[in-house]
Amino acid sequence: MLQNDTYDVCVVGGGASGMMAAYFSALGGKKTAIFEKNEKLGKKLYITGKGRCNFTNSCETEDLFSQVVSNAKFLYSSFYGFTNYDVIDFFKDHGLKTKVERGKRVFPASDKSSDVIKTLKNACEDVGVEVFLETPVADIRVETGTGKKVKGIELFDGRIIKAPKVIIATGGVSYPQTGSDGDGYEFAQKLGHSLIPVKPGLTGLNTKESWTKDLAGLTLTNCEYTFSSINTGKKLCSDFGELLFTHFGVSGPCILSASSKLYNEITKGDVKLSIDLKPSLDEAKLDKRLLREIELAGKKSVKNVLHTLMPSSMTEIAGEISGVDTSKRAIDLTKADRQSLIKFFKKLELHPISLRSIDEAIITRGGINVKEIEPHTLESRLVQGLFFAGEVIDVDALTGGYNLQIAWSTGALAGRS
Repeated sequence: MLQNDTYDVCVVGGGASGMMAAYFSALGGKKTAIFEKNEKLGKKLYITGKGRCNFTNSCETEDLFSQVVSNAKFLYSSFYGFTNYDVIDFFKDHGLKTKVERGKRVFPASDKSSDVIKTLKNACEDVGVEVFLETPVADIRVETGTGKKVKGIELFDGRIIKAPKVIIATGGVSYPQTGSDGDGYEFAQKLGHSLIPVKPGLTGLNTKESWTKDLAGLTLTNCEYTFSSINTGKKLCSDFGELLFTHFGVSGPCILSASSKLYNEITKGDVKLSIDLKPSLDEAKLDKRLLREIELAGKKSVKNVLHTLMPSSMTEIAGEISGVDTSKRAIDLTKADRQSLIKFFKKLELHPISLRSIDEAIITRGGINVKEIEPHTLESRLVQGLFFAGEVIDVDALTGGYNLQIAWSTGALAGRS
C-alpha cells in the first residue's frame, strides 16, 4: 500500500540501474520510491550470466570505454563518477563476496545472481527506499508553461504520485518476459524525446549452413574466430574463446560480441566466419600431429584418428566438409586427404546471414537519443526533473560485465543528480 502520495524522487523500474539510482537518491537524503511492474525486483538480473551474474569487470577503468559499442564518450561522467572498482567495493561493503574469473569478469562468489539482487535490495532498504511491486506506471506527469517540468507519475489504477524528480530506468525490449516491453521509450517520446531505432544486441547468429543443427549444444573452447568481409576480404574482427553450435547457427561469448560490433555487416550478408580449431598449431605442426596419430591408429579408421583431435560429435561433419571418407583406414589417408582435414581444422567456414530476434537478445541496442540527455547529470534536456538510467538510453557494450557496469554507473549518476 502507498503510504505517501508525495516523494522527492520516483524511480520507474526496479532493475539494476533503477535500484542503484534509488539507493544513491535516498543516500542523498531524498524521499525515494521505486515503482516496479513485476512481482519482484531485478527480474532480468536473475538470468544474467546464465544465473551467475557477471556484474562488472575488473579491467582498468579507462579500458571500459573501448568495450562500449554505442556512445562511449557520453558515459565519461557516469563511468568516472562510479567506476567498476567502486561497484566492486559497493557490493563488498554491503556483504557480497566476489571473485574474478577469466577475462577479469567479476561474479558473486556464490555464483548466484540472487545474491547480487539481495545485496542491492538490502542496501536500498537500509537507506529508506520504498518499493512498490506490481505497480505499473501509466504516465509521467509534467507541468507545461515556459518549459516542461516534471510533477510526478500516474499509476495504471489512476493514482497520482507527486514528485519533482522522476528517473526512467525501465530497460529495453530484450527478454520481454522480464517486463522489458519498451514503456520507457513511450514515456520519453510522449514528452518530446526521439528514439534511436532499437535492434538486438549480444545475440546468436543464423547461418547459411544448416549442419550446425546436427551439433546443437556442442561448445568449442580455446578456438580462434575471425570475421571478414566477403566482398573485400578485409578482416573485420577476431576473438579467442568459446563458441556454441545451435539449431539455427552459432552463439557463445565471441559470437555475441560480434553480433553488436558487426551488426551492419551481418545484416547486409557481408560476413564470413572462419574458425581455427587448433590455433596453437600451425599447418606444418598439425600435419605432423596427424601423421603421428595415423601411425598410432594403424588399421583403425580415420574416424578414430579424428576422435583424438576433436569432439566425437564433429567427426561426421568433418568428413562431409573435408570430403574425406572417415570410414576408411587411417593408414590409407593420402597427402591430399590430410591437407583437406587440416583446412577443416584451421579454416572451418560459416556464413552468418542474420541475427536472432530481439526477444532472444541479451541487450537492446538503440534507445533514448543521448543528444537529448545531459551527460554530466543524465537529466533530460527537454523536461526539467526527468532523468534516465540504464538500458533505456542509447548506450551498449560487449560481453564481460560491461553492460551491467553501464547500469550501475548511470544509475548512480542519475540518483546523485
